[in-house]
Amino acid sequence: MWGDMMAYMGNVGWGHMLFGGLMMVLFWGAVIALAVLLVRGLTRGRSEAAHQRPTALELLQERYARGEIDQQEYERRRRDLKR
Repeated sequence: MWGDMMAYMGNVGWGHMLFGGLMMVLFWGAVIALAVLLVRGLTRGRSEAAHQRPTALELLQERYARGEIDQQEYERRRRDLKR
């Protein structure tokens, strides 16, 4: 009786063990991949907000503040941008 059971387990047991090991590797790989994607998604939103390009009106205000253009030029360009 034990001989028959051992013969049966010996022929099939390794296949189940390999399948179980493969499934464990796939499971943990999926968990790690999801964690990486989650972290990247959360940090990407912050970095894009921090590196947002200034609008044309903001650039115009900066140029006026630095003295690159005078008040008349600033007002004319601001009116053009508001249209």
